[in-house]
Formats: sequence, C-alpha cells, structure tokens
Amino acid sequence: MPQIETSLTPSKILLYLCLSFIGGIFLASFFPISSILLLGILILGILFISVFWSYKVLVVLGSCILLLGIGILRYQNLNARAENNKLTKNNNNDQVIALTGIIVREPEVRERNTRLTIEVETLKGQAIGPAKGRVLITTGKYQKYRYGDRLWIKGKLKSPPVFEDFNYRDYLKKQRIYSLMYFPKIQLISQNQGNPIYAGILSVKKKLRNSIYQHLSPPRASILAALILGDKGQVSKEWKQKLNLAGLRHIVAISGMHIAILTSISMTILIGLGLWRNQAFYLTIVLISLFILMSGLQPSAVRAGIMGGLFLLAQHLGRMAVSSRSLILAGALMLAQNPLLLKSDVGFQLSFLAMMGIIYLTPIFQNWLRFIPNAFQLKNILSMTLSAQIFTLPLLIYNFGYICPFSVFSNLLVVPILPYIMGTGFIYAFAGAVWQSLGWLFSGMAWLLLTYVVEVVKFFSGLPPLVLKLPWQGLLLFYLILTSLVWKLLKNQKTRFVKV
Repeated sequence: MPQIETSLTPSKILLYLCLSFIGGIFLASFFPISSILLLGILILGILFISVFWSYKVLVVLGSCILLLGIGILRYQNLNARAENNKLTKNNNNDQVIALTGIIVREPEVRERNTRLTIEVETLKGQAIGPAKGRVLITTGKYQKYRYGDRLWIKGKLKSPPVFEDFNYRDYLKKQRIYSLMYFPKIQLISQNQGNPIYAGILSVKKKLRNSIYQHLSPPRASILAALILGDKGQVSKEWKQKLNLAGLRHIVAISGMHIAILTSISMTILIGLGLWRNQAFYLTIVLISLFILMSGLQPSAVRAGIMGGLFLLAQHLGRMAVSSRSLILAGALMLAQNPLLLKSDVGFQLSFLAMMGIIYLTPIFQNWLRFIPNAFQLKNILSMTLSAQIFTLPLLIYNFGYICPFSVFSNLLVVPILPYIMGTGFIYAFAGAVWQSLGWLFSGMAWLLLTYVVEVVKFFSGLPPLVLKLPWQGLLLFYLILTSLVWKLLKNQKTRFVKV
C-alpha cells in the first residue's frame, strides 16, 4: 500500500478524477441509469472517503466513484432540463406564438438565408422562467440584425427533425436550442443588450470579414474567413463537400493546429518587437482568447485553446505537462460545462480522437519513418497525419459511410503552407480594415496561396471515395484492438510521449 500511495502524484490523481467524471457522462449518455443506482454510487463514494480517510488510495478510489456519480448526475440534470423545457411543449402544435428574446450569437449568414440564435425571455407574454431555452430562427439573407438585439418574434415553433443518418435534434440540444422557427414576423425592440466586450470583438470580426471579401471572391475568401475567423458558415455546401472528399475539411474548422500556428506566429512577432518572453506569453494568451471568442466559441476551438493555454502555462512555469493528461483535463472542463457534447457532437469526438492519435502514435511513426528527410517538416506532418487518421478512421466510416483514401497526400500538399496562409491572411485582413488600398497590396500573396489550396481540393475531391459501412459493434472492436496494439507498441519501444 505505501508503494502505491507514493506513486499517486497530484497529476495522476487529477487524471483519474477527470477520467471518472468523463466516464460518468459516457455511461449516462448511452445507458439508462436509474435513480437508485445513481444514489448507490454517490453513497458508496462518500463512504469510501469518510470511512477510509487515512488511506490515500481508498480516498482517491472513493473520490473517483463520487466523480463517476457526479458525471452521471450532471448529464441527467441537463438532459432532463432540455426535455422538459417550456419551449418544447409548444413545438408542432400548429399555433402562431409570440415571443421575445435576445440574439446571443453572431448571426450566421448562409448562401440563401440567415440564422439567428435567440435566447427566449418571454413566451406568450409571460416570462419563460429559470428553464430558459433557445430558438433557432431562419430568416431572409439580407436582414440587418446583430448580436445583442432584442426582438419580438411571431411564428410557429417546430421541433428539430431527426434524420435517418443524422440526429439534428440532439445536435442542437447541446447548444440549448430546443425549437426552430422559419421566416417569422420580426420586430426590433432594442439594441446593445448583449455583452459589450463580445459585441466589440464581433465588430472587429465584421470589419476583417469585409476586408477579406474586398479583393477575394469565393471560394478563396470563404476558405480564408473560415481559417482565420472561424466563419465555417461562409463556405458553401458544394465546397464543404469538396473539402470532405479531399480529406481537408479539418483546415476550415478551428482546431489545435490553428491554435499552435497562431501561438507560434504571435510569440515570434512579439519577441521580435522587443517584448520580454513573459510579456509575450501573457499577450499571446490574451490574443488566443480573443481569437477563440471571435470564432464563436466552437467546441474544437475551446478545446484547442484550453490545451494550448495549459502547454504555454507549463512552459512559462518551467513544469512539464504530459499531452494526454492536458487533453483529458480539457475534455473534462468542456464536458463539465456541457455534458451533451460527448454524445451529440461528432466534431468534438473526432477532434479528441485526432489529438489522442497524434499524442500516442506520432512518436511511433517518427521512429518508423526515420529514413524520410524532415525538409519542410515533411516527416512530422506525415507522422501526425497518419496518426490522426488511424484514430479517426472508424468513427468517420461509422458516421459518414465513406473515406478519402488519398487524404494523406492532400494533407502533405496543404498542411505545410497553412502557417503562411494564416499569416498573410491576417496581414491582408487587418491592412484592408485599416485602408482598403493597403489591403489590395497584400491580397496578391493571399490569393496565390489560396488558389493553390483550391486547385489541390479540386483535384483530390474529383477522385473516387471509398464507400464503407461500419456497425457500432465493429466500431467498438476496432478501438479495443487499436488500444491494445498501441499499448504494446509503446511498451516495446519504450516511447516517451511528447512533453511540452
């Protein structure tokens, strides 16, 4: 027992607690847990902690059991709140309903319409109460509503549909959106009802977006806006499909790769301007936080931001942080805020699996591919691409039914130039926001790099995809086998995980 206790370092204890909490959310997401069973788990955890207080191992075990129960409870409470919301009771009753609410996200302008996310304040003239919810409004493309506008809205509430291959209801539920309303009557009541800091960030984002579209046209402009502003909605359905078929959809979704690139660019520029490393560190944290806010707090961006912040903090404090533990901590923090992400957000699942693949398999591939020169980071990019794809491949097949067999090559051609695209893209966008003619001077390089990406996407999206089907049993079996193989490979090679 003493040996075990000495091996329980604070970082390991935190890891076990996070895994237990995530495990509780996982169980509640996919299996019905009765109130009696949940109560038993919570009581058992409390008993272990109180009775065996002098035994560190048993206290940690009790804490893990307790966190398992808390994870279950957190999911069930949030899910019950969503299912019993006042809004859902008015869905599909074919009655015209009046409500008031505030636009709580940046309006999403799409090809043919605009979507407004409304936090409902009153329903049929009465306050909706503590069990608030959101309605997703679809209205005309050229409506001039902004974040923070309070609106009076009249129309019919609809439940989000459940399609054969996609549960749109669960997808929206994780965002606390319980109802849809199509082309209702809308009147503006007042403005500037949102957070003034966030409103200011969105104002800057709008200027940057306008600057991007001054001298670039879709798909180049929309790809750049997605890359540096998080504007995925600006990318047309046609080009989203092309990016999927080319295996490059991830470049327009803010992820750890984007945060790493921005962190590197920011630290290099700030230190080059004469700031001390400590000053550059704090300013970079602020800039990355603003970037995540500007991207709309996308789950992948938040996860990447938490991980990037943990890594930067570890460097700043001179303490080592194991990548996998940072990833799990980031996941636990995100799921504590919104436990519905685990089941209902495929992007969240793919993002974490890709990061796990990079953390655990990249050292193995770098060892296997040591004969490849690392010019232009070729070996590193190939190792990370293969690692991420092996971990995400079965989930992609399970959810989408096809994969791009040539995505390794498309990533090798595009990923190395992403830092240059983002760097020149930011310079071009900011220059154009300051002075339109100045933006024109910097638009040429951005156009050239984006044209290269567009041509690569066109070529690889024209190649036939590999159509496959995978049942959930096969998905589970694949990950069990993969986990076993990775464990043995790491044990045999005694590979140490990348530490930052």
